[in-house]
Amino acid sequence: MNNLKVLFEDNHIIVVEKPVNVPSQGDKTGDIDMLTIIKKYIKEKYSKPGDVYLGLVHRLDRPTGGVMVFARTSKSASRLSEQVRDKKMHKKYLCIVDGKMESQTGSMRDFLLKNEKNNISKVVKEGTKNAKEAVLDYEVVKYNDQINMSVVKVDLHTGRHHQIRVQFASRGHSLSGDQKYGTRGRGKQLALWAYSLSFIHPTTKEELTFEDYPEIVGSWKILEEG
Repeated sequence: MNNLKVLFEDNHIIVVEKPVNVPSQGDKTGDIDMLTIIKKYIKEKYSKPGDVYLGLVHRLDRPTGGVMVFARTSKSASRLSEQVRDKKMHKKYLCIVDGKMESQTGSMRDFLLKNEKNNISKVVKEGTKNAKEAVLDYEVVKYNDQINMSVVKVDLHTGRHHQIRVQFASRGHSLSGDQKYGTRGRGKQLALWAYSLSFIHPTTKEELTFEDYPEIVGSWKILEEG
């Protein structure tokens, strides 16, 4: 993969679009990952000798595409990681879900429990051992009555494992193409995209927001339909 889409870069950070089905970092599959791709880009562009430093400060699941920021120095990595821990890095997502939402805007608050063996999370009662609170707000962008699907913007307040997928599926609105939590017959590609990322620049302290939208192909064609 040579066509890296760079949204912003300086000596401290680089903001890029992660394509769908590319891992954020290397995994057991051995498939090319974002860290490797960006390191190669920096090495070639700036003729860097030896190993290129690149810090991974947050992740997107493999089937999810969208905006990611990587640190180009260890100091930047430390400061961005601190923002993640302090919930000062903010992500917004676009997704396509089954059915018509009960209201145009709303909030979801649940407690999720992750099963490490099968890598699946589920909604459980508050107070369940090891369960973590999951909170999001949503806004319906569009509803297509011909295919009975909705395009929804999600403002994520907690970054739990598979949070958006689990919370919507638990309410009968599983994401299009979700092979784990949804209707297996409805497309093969998960319709979930991280379209907005906001954070404070680690050195200039400037508040930055980057937006990037998916190509209008596959499930996303619903965005341009009348």
